[in-house]
Amino acid sequence: MNNTDKHRIFNIRYDFLVCLFLVVTTLAAYWQVTNHEFINYDDDIYITQNYHVQAGLNLESTIWSFTSGTMISNYWHPLTWLSHILDFKLYGMNAGGHHMTSLLLHITNTLLLFFIFRRMTGNIWQSGCVAALFALHPLHVESVAWVAERKDVLSTFFWLLTMLAYCRYVEKPVLIRYFMVMFFFVLGLMSKPMLVTLPFVLLLMDYWPLGRLQLGQSIKTGNVKTQKTSALHLVGEKIPLFLLTAVASVAAYITQQKGGALTSMDLTLFKIQIANALISYVSYIGKMIWPSQLAVFYPHPGTLPIWESIVAGLLLIFTTVFIISARRRFPYLFVGWFWYIGTLVPVIGLVKVGSFAMADRYTYVPLIGLFIVIAWFVPELVARRTHKKILFVTSAIIYLSILMPVTYKQVRYWENSTALFTHTLNVTANNHIAHAKLGEALAEQNRTVEAIRHYSEALRIEPDYVHAHLNMGVAQASLGNSENAVYYYKKALQKKPNYAKAHNNLGNEMARQGNFEAAVYHYNEVLKINPNYAGAHYNLGKIAGNQGKIEDAIIYYKKTLQVNPNMTEALYNLSWITATAQDDKFRNGIEATKLAEKLCKLQDYSQPLSLDALAAAYAEAGRFKEAVLTAQKALNLALLSGPEELALGLQKRLKLYQAKRPFRQILRRKNES
Repeated sequence: MNNTDKHRIFNIRYDFLVCLFLVVTTLAAYWQVTNHEFINYDDDIYITQNYHVQAGLNLESTIWSFTSGTMISNYWHPLTWLSHILDFKLYGMNAGGHHMTSLLLHITNTLLLFFIFRRMTGNIWQSGCVAALFALHPLHVESVAWVAERKDVLSTFFWLLTMLAYCRYVEKPVLIRYFMVMFFFVLGLMSKPMLVTLPFVLLLMDYWPLGRLQLGQSIKTGNVKTQKTSALHLVGEKIPLFLLTAVASVAAYITQQKGGALTSMDLTLFKIQIANALISYVSYIGKMIWPSQLAVFYPHPGTLPIWESIVAGLLLIFTTVFIISARRRFPYLFVGWFWYIGTLVPVIGLVKVGSFAMADRYTYVPLIGLFIVIAWFVPELVARRTHKKILFVTSAIIYLSILMPVTYKQVRYWENSTALFTHTLNVTANNHIAHAKLGEALAEQNRTVEAIRHYSEALRIEPDYVHAHLNMGVAQASLGNSENAVYYYKKALQKKPNYAKAHNNLGNEMARQGNFEAAVYHYNEVLKINPNYAGAHYNLGKIAGNQGKIEDAIIYYKKTLQVNPNMTEALYNLSWITATAQDDKFRNGIEATKLAEKLCKLQDYSQPLSLDALAAAYAEAGRFKEAVLTAQKALNLALLSGPEELALGLQKRLKLYQAKRPFRQILRRKNES
């Protein structure tokens, strides 16, 4: 065995040890996430209340992912939707499975990052440091522990595959390898449009570590052999990527504008945007160095002290000037700094302003640039010291050993909505979003009085916050305070007249008060705003059914199921009508059976009411043996869990089915008597 073979084996062993360290430490910090719940902040629109995602992976849901899904998220990211659909197919409502997918993607991204820089630079320790910081930094917890942020870890996976494909293209610039670069880039854009900055990062890679801008003979950097070329050529070869960036940027702007996420521009607002952007750039660096007071939502302060933005701006300018002047000696400083500055541009707030000032999730890719600076510049600072490598590795391990417990603790805050937003309120001030979301979590636990306190605080901070008005209405309705509920629903509609959910809830309250005309008006308003609002179709069907308008009820229930095929309430009502209607033209035992079987399957055959509907459908279809067995099972469940009235009714119907008579004969006997 020659020295080259020995060196290769030596490197493989160290590569394996680094990868093992990365996997084990990441699992140790994040494994608890597999026992976490969904949270009530975006997880609802992405998974728990999204019937398109829950419909399973089929042609209809795939088409929806590429088209109408944009209306929900204000992003065109079909691959992200498809990943959620696939996860739901695999795990259903088991949140731990969804979290596991995100964690596996994060680990994969970490390993890819290590191998890419290992390949480009040939340096195992610095590459391992970048990957370890990426894997274990607390600022990255939000992207991994929040299921709704799947787009971060998924898009970064394709980002890194694009970089890896680009390295292979640089080694041998042939068309097929360039197509692979474009292929992975397109997949990344289909996961999250933030990848629009990737072509600029590839140009930075050309400068360092690939060395394509240097003069002289071919340069071997790590395992990637490159050839000299001009800056004009490097830009020119990326024109197809820049064109894709332009298309994705325009598409993102249009979808954000349609979704109401963009604000109208004026001089005052633009000044606030610039100030917030400058402060955010510096704040992210501060949180990278000292990751404390991390929150899922940082409220935007509105106006900002002018001195803060000036100081932040001067710091950024002086740092940039220094790095540009030192670029020949320390090219990695130039690459790392402009990686950080450039990749944050789409999310730094220059175009879009929400009610938040910054977000940890936005640092998932940009911080790689700062990690490059740390990994390569720190060894330079100790270059004259003896045992430089040992000192660097020891320092890195010490720093990572400090980060890991912080990351572990930060992951724990994401256990559920209550823990997350309680922590957020502890580390932020005047946070109306956190108050409202904590109120929602408490309301789900039937802690309504506590929820109302948080809704009130949210409205004190932000009187125009329509979701808090809506939630307050829901809380008041649950306490039986109908007039108060109506007041808050109307307040929400004053602030946002096209608020479909407020119209729907107000319609529900009108129906409870017996004002069906007003209820129907509000449900129709919902359908004007959103024709695919399943709840409004269902509510109109329920009113029609109660008024004896069976034909109208059937039409509305069928429309409901066209929009949401798995809505259990609509399945139950429609199956019951088609199994028991007195009028022969509305009765259809075969259709009723299909509906009721689907209903029972969705509920694991565990609900007595659903089994009651299935038994009635079987009887109407002449399948009396199955009707008897199903009714007996329903009766057994009703006797265990109640209510008593249902059990008594099931006993009567069971005797009827045993006599091979369908349910409608009960109604006829009642009418005759």
